[in-house]
Amino acid sequence: MRRHSFLLIALNILFILPTLQGADKQPNIILFLADDLGWTGLNCFGSDLYETPNLDKLAETGMKFTDAYAGCTVCSPSRAAIMTGMTPARLHLTTFIAGQNRPHAKLNIPDWTLGLEDRYTTVAEALKAGGYRTWQIGKWHLDFPGKAVGPTAHGFDFAQDRPKGSKGHYLSEAAMKELNMETNYATDYFGKLAAEKIAEEGEDPFFLYFAFHVPHTPVAGREDLVEYFEGKITPDHVHNNAHYAAMVKSMDMAVGNVLDALEEAGKTEETLIIFTSDNGGLTQRNGKHDNFTENLPLRRGKGSAYEGGVRVPTIVNWPGVTAPGSTCDEPVMGIDFYPTLLDITGTLGNPDHNAAMDGVSIKSLFEDPEANIDRDLFWHFPHYHAGGDSPYSTIRSKDWRLVEFHEDGSLELYNLKDDIGEAKNLAASNPEITAELHKKLKQWRKEVGAQMMTENPDFDPEKQGETGKSKKSK
Repeated sequence: MRRHSFLLIALNILFILPTLQGADKQPNIILFLADDLGWTGLNCFGSDLYETPNLDKLAETGMKFTDAYAGCTVCSPSRAAIMTGMTPARLHLTTFIAGQNRPHAKLNIPDWTLGLEDRYTTVAEALKAGGYRTWQIGKWHLDFPGKAVGPTAHGFDFAQDRPKGSKGHYLSEAAMKELNMETNYATDYFGKLAAEKIAEEGEDPFFLYFAFHVPHTPVAGREDLVEYFEGKITPDHVHNNAHYAAMVKSMDMAVGNVLDALEEAGKTEETLIIFTSDNGGLTQRNGKHDNFTENLPLRRGKGSAYEGGVRVPTIVNWPGVTAPGSTCDEPVMGIDFYPTLLDITGTLGNPDHNAAMDGVSIKSLFEDPEANIDRDLFWHFPHYHAGGDSPYSTIRSKDWRLVEFHEDGSLELYNLKDDIGEAKNLAASNPEITAELHKKLKQWRKEVGAQMMTENPDFDPEKQGETGKSKKSK
């Protein structure tokens, strides 16, 4: 049996412990993952246009995390980090699958791993071994190119992405008829499917990983919702794309379907819900600003080295544990969800795998938003990206954030408490802090085995922006 011995599974079952707070038994778990939703992408996180009443309700009755981060500035690494509890740098899965290459750029990207390797124990496998029913709905994006095995090969009992015949965010007429759908928008279908799964009878608790395709490009919303937002936008709106707003609303409506299904099944009070995003909103491509969304007051967005690329809206709602309307400003990261769920459910998991996790349990923050987790957060992106910068590494240490750009070795230092928009580089005026954080960053890269770039003998300043296929697939 793949990665797990029968003995290990037996140990998992034997060592399941009751949840200490919030329920007499292990909670159902729902993890919502938005695709390219920036920090201000919800009404309750500051959007002046997007309508998200269901997610706002989750925040009102649960806890908002103001300083929550994705594992990477692009999607596949962030998803792998959630699945494994490990930093993308350790996994060597460091950009979106199948990636891009710039054959004439100053640096050659490393021979990175273009998929989630079978040797890692996923959170679904750990929870399944602990007695959970495991379901995945929506986007996966972790398979090796040409080797699609899907979520069921990584611990999910059930998995469903867009039905055959779908084009972009839309269902075909045949799929609509077969699925008895009133709309042709795929997000509506996912919400309906998730509600149906929740309605299924079963004594064992469930883990639902609901990974949206929205609001990722192509930016195309449901027609009636687009028309609705076109009638609301004014010149004063920061968020002013009707299609993008429609996509966000569709996502929220799907969340509403899930919440209604929980209520109808009498499972609301015994369900832990986490909502987050895989990276920041896309604000520019190829050096040009897009009119999709804004992450203001954060700097830049998806693919960039700055806060707008990795800080994401995050909500946790666990009845009886998270205080209604509470807010936590302790920095947390996507790598933390796996160890947190192991902690909450008492699931043993794979001891060897658990020892290599980079995330930590943040259960204490659910119980007390004023609690403290004393650590630094790190990112490493040894790639070029159309929406962002040249290869870089980053550390956040308390209020400080240091960025190292690898093409020229330049360092940028920001105090996020005073300068959330990262407008003033303090590296020159704070040499001791800069040196200390740079030392920590280099030591961390060494500890996790981060892959580094190499000088490109084919570097051509006139052609360095040209893109091609990613180099190799392990």
